[in-house]
Amino acid sequence: MEIPKYTRSQLALRNGQDKPEIWVAYKGRIYDVTESRLWRKGQHYEHWAGQDLTKELSDAPHTEKVFEKFEVVGTL
Repeated sequence: MEIPKYTRSQLALRNGQDKPEIWVAYKGRIYDVTESRLWRKGQHYEHWAGQDLTKELSDAPHTEKVFEKFEVVGTL
């Protein structure tokens, strides 16, 4: 099965407010973080869902391994 490709505009709608899904992108992959209690209402600390977080991860207290527990739902 091929993974769907989404635009930045489509990703932006998955911010936990415009649509029920909460998605974030990292290194070209889009992850569904809807079930994570840390992303309730589409915000995780100073980060907002519906965005590409690739550049922001360097400021995080965790590594990119955190994305391994989330499903990849598409590519950016």
